[in-house]
Amino acid sequence: MKVQQFLEHHGLNQNPFSQEDAQTDPLFKQHCSKDIFHPAWDKVFGTADEPATAVVFGEKGSGKTALRLQIVDKIAEHNRQHPDRRVFIVEYDDLNPFLDCFHERMATFGSSPERTLSRFRLWDHMDAILSLAVTGLVTDVLDERTEGHMGAFEVQGDKLPQLTHAQKRDMLLLAAYYDHSLNESAGERWKKLRRKLRFSNWKAQWDLALGIGATVGLGALLAQQDSLNQLGRFWPWLIIFIAWGPWLLRQVQLLWHSWNTARQVRVIEHHTSALRSMLSRFERKDLIGQPAPSRDRSDDRYELLTKLQSVLKSLGFTSVTILVDRVDEPNLINGSPQRMRDILWPMFDNKFLKHAGLGFKLLLPIEVSFYLLKEDKEFYERSRLDKQNLIRSLEWSGESLYDLANDRIQASGSDASKIGKLQTWFDPSIAEGELVSTLARLRVPRHLFKFMHRLLTDHCNRYTDANPQWTIARETLHATLAVYLRDLDVYDRGMGTG
Repeated sequence: MKVQQFLEHHGLNQNPFSQEDAQTDPLFKQHCSKDIFHPAWDKVFGTADEPATAVVFGEKGSGKTALRLQIVDKIAEHNRQHPDRRVFIVEYDDLNPFLDCFHERMATFGSSPERTLSRFRLWDHMDAILSLAVTGLVTDVLDERTEGHMGAFEVQGDKLPQLTHAQKRDMLLLAAYYDHSLNESAGERWKKLRRKLRFSNWKAQWDLALGIGATVGLGALLAQQDSLNQLGRFWPWLIIFIAWGPWLLRQVQLLWHSWNTARQVRVIEHHTSALRSMLSRFERKDLIGQPAPSRDRSDDRYELLTKLQSVLKSLGFTSVTILVDRVDEPNLINGSPQRMRDILWPMFDNKFLKHAGLGFKLLLPIEVSFYLLKEDKEFYERSRLDKQNLIRSLEWSGESLYDLANDRIQASGSDASKIGKLQTWFDPSIAEGELVSTLARLRVPRHLFKFMHRLLTDHCNRYTDANPQWTIARETLHATLAVYLRDLDVYDRGMGTG
């Protein structure tokens, strides 16, 4: 007997339990993401245009990635309905490039990943987030459309002319420091952005023009008087040195500043000469007193973050939501709770998590939550987790898993009125309460999906196509459950691959 036969008999045209990851689950994306939510959804999401921070710990398969995808969908819906009060999203869910760059920069000979990652600081997170936000914004501005339907997160073309000169300068400064695209060189993208913003900077090259003009003028004067032999004297070289002095001095200062910035921004690669070239296109007055990520502190990053928010607000984005997920997956972390703690703990700063206009959604593995019990009073005073909508465990009851299974079954058929509940798949002697208590032992949706897929396979393997059985017997249910829980216990103790 085939599994598809069993499903078709119950009115389904696809297996509702075949996928285990929300990112690759078409049923979730097409049907379930808009209607099926975890019981703690309201606390995690809050409201779209008033972002609030939420710190969620959950075991593997509890639905953290599904929450992230649903948050993006809800915010996209909000943006379409309120084009003047949109929310900008930063998905901080792939730490691999940032951690690899950091490790390459900071690791000494023979140092372990634990030792390197323990040097990760709050401003490194801020640099990574600013890089993601600025790179996405610059790409969107360069590709922006002025006609047709605008996407939920696209920059509207008619908003760009509304930027003030100071905001255009701030956007170009942010692009110089944080734009990190692999499609083309940073210098070329910066020039395109400057032209797109129509940022006038011809006065920035006065010192270069002075040097060239003085050199050409002096050469012409000496040639006219047939006095080229005067080049052997002191005074022509003094004039050239004085003429080129302002340009040389400025280039040395910008080179020193660029080197410091490249050294302090440890999560992305900076080319010192390229950064110097971009900064040299600003007038001196545009750079005086401006923050720069050239020191090992977070103050400058907060100011740069505020500048980014000001630019986004003029572009129609009134707030920013930052989604943190999959922190256990980078190669350098490799699922280690200690390494996750080293990376995450600097982020637990109340000033950062409660920054005006920002809302963080930290979807974190439950393994790292046990370190919270070992922290001292100073950590809790700095993080103020009591104000961060903390969810210590993203739990699912047997009832919520049963409802989830029924919702997915309903979404898997073409005619919902002809599809029964999960209980109709089982022998009539199995009551709904017994089935709910059985599912409660699975704890999270991923285990529910794995178990149901295995149960369907075991049931169908017991019968032939010629003699099918359309309900699952009690002994099959309990036998499959016992084997699955045994394998799950082995996995939880780190002795298997799951």
